[in-house]
This record gives sequence, structure tokens and C-alpha cells, in this order.
Amino acid sequence: MGHGGNVIDELVTDHREVEEMFGRIEALPYGDKDRKLVADQVTMELVRHSVAEEMYLYPAVREHVAGGDAMADREIGDHSRAEQIMKDLEGCDAGDAEFDRLMGALMTEVRSHIADEEQNLFPKLRAACPPEALDSLGDKVRQAKKLAPTRPHPSAPDKPPANKLLAPGAGLVDRMRDALTGRGKKG
Repeated sequence: MGHGGNVIDELVTDHREVEEMFGRIEALPYGDKDRKLVADQVTMELVRHSVAEEMYLYPAVREHVAGGDAMADREIGDHSRAEQIMKDLEGCDAGDAEFDRLMGALMTEVRSHIADEEQNLFPKLRAACPPEALDSLGDKVRQAKKLAPTRPHPSAPDKPPANKLLAPGAGLVDRMRDALTGRGKKG
């Protein structure tokens, strides 16, 4: 969850971790209860990652990158679609046919989003933003991920300042719920 380095290095490492978890789900047989466990872990990581991007990465893209408003809006739209899929996944068991359909949709959405960020957004941000600012953003993103929600909240604000005000409170409640239920941990 916190890796070090500038914002791009941090987020690319997150992307690789999510892809590794997707691979674990794909390798497990249909109906295996560990598929739900890993899906919960993926959701926790993706929600934290998305909230941190919305709090710090996308405002930086809007500020530093030509055409950054449209680029950030597109990425936030990707997050909204993925978040709704994750919300729908919460109510599914690994043996449900809907689980496989939703997991496939989530993987497609997230893999497309990752490719777009890594091929388009990150190179443009790296070219437009001073290295010190990228380093500072990396620190801010790591801090935001520690406090961010771990469950999807599709109706929550996704733009500053409201997201910066509400995310820590939702994150605290989510982490308490996760601790009480054992969500994301092998039982």
C-alpha cells in the first residue's frame, strides 16, 4: 500500500499489485471461496488507490498538463464505473454466476484504466511536472491511502474539497467494519 518514490512510481507499483491479485483470482477454480477473499483484497486496494488519485493525482493533472481537465474527468469516470462494479460485487459469493460476470467486468475496466494512465497520463504528467512536485505528490498519495476508505462508496464526492473532507471519516468506518468482520483476511 505504501511503496516509496514519486507519485508515478507509487501508483505503477499499485497497478502491478492489483494485476497480481487479478491473476490469483483467474487461477482459482470457479466457486473457490478464496476468490471472494482476493476480490475483497482487490477492492480494498482499488478503493484506496482511487481515492488517493482523486485527492492528489488528478488535481495535479488539471494544474500541470495541457488538456488535463478532460483527462482527469475521463479517469474519474473510469473510477466511477469500477466503483459501481465493486459495490455490486460486495453482495456476491464466489460461487454465484454474477460474481464471475462482475469480476470479469472489473478486470476489463481496471486494466483499460491502467493502460490509459501508464501510456498517456503518466508520461504527460512526468513531462509537465517538476521532479520535486512528483516526489511530494508521492508522499501525499501514500498518506491518503492510509486514511482512505476500503469499501466502494459510489455516491461519495470524487473531487476536492469534498472528497478530502469526507474520505478519512469513511475510511475510519470502513477499517472498523473490516476489522470486525475479518474482511480481506483469510479466516
